[in-house]
Amino acid sequence: MSGHEAKPSRMVSIIEALLFGGRWLLAPLYLAMVVLLGLLVVRFIIEIVHAAPKLPTMDETHVIMTTLSLIDLSLTANLVVLVILTGYENFVARITLAEGDRRPEWMGNIDFSGLKLKLMGSITAIAAVHVLRVFLEVRTEPDRVVMYQGGLMIAFVITGLLLALTDRIAGHG
Repeated sequence: MSGHEAKPSRMVSIIEALLFGGRWLLAPLYLAMVVLLGLLVVRFIIEIVHAAPKLPTMDETHVIMTTLSLIDLSLTANLVVLVILTGYENFVARITLAEGDRRPEWMGNIDFSGLKLKLMGSITAIAAVHVLRVFLEVRTEPDRVVMYQGGLMIAFVITGLLLALTDRIAGHG
């Protein structure tokens, strides 16, 4: 090659600008996830308001089940926040905060590989909470449901381990 690189044609420049600008099509998806986060908060509040008056008369199993439902909603909300902020920063644009706003330590430090692992970890935790709820109601659940839930949990754990292993082999971990 000679000492200078050829200038891209006008058409190539336009195509590249369109492709690069296309990332902004993701922004409405992240905004919709903010609405989803709000709906999860509303559902969490409804669960607490519904459970609070019954708490004194609930048996231990129902208290645990209610607690697990609230944890499940909380973990799901955390997952949505993780996807919103990390996805936006990785694929659309860096988030600039107002003076004095504290940036969570993980923000800006999670690449796509890390996001996959965190998502898998969150999904596995949510599945674990659900499996625990099934096992607490094992007397009322058909054996088939219990077996499927246990198998699904094992599949999530194995998938997470395989993702971590492939990232480590690829040099990301």
